[in-house]
Amino acid sequence: MAPFNCDSGTLRGKRKIDGGRSHLRRVLYIATIAAVRCNPVLKPFYLRLRAAGKPAKVALVAAARRLLTILNAMLKTKTAWRPPCLVA
Repeated sequence: MAPFNCDSGTLRGKRKIDGGRSHLRRVLYIATIAAVRCNPVLKPFYLRLRAAGKPAKVALVAAARRLLTILNAMLKTKTAWRPPCLVA
């Protein structure tokens, strides 16, 4: 989920997510779409980025990177998903 630039000399092109395992990228993208709708950690993060004026795709890729970090930490510590406790 690392952005690659399309720069040459003084020309600055758009950044794009490319390279790596495309199948994993697709699965992570779909999982992120579901997570920004109902995950108690990623939904506020995504909404905060959108409120700050970030385009939807940029906010979605940032949420995907955050989801990937969470999943890697879960694998490293061998723990299951524990949503944060909400105090009412």
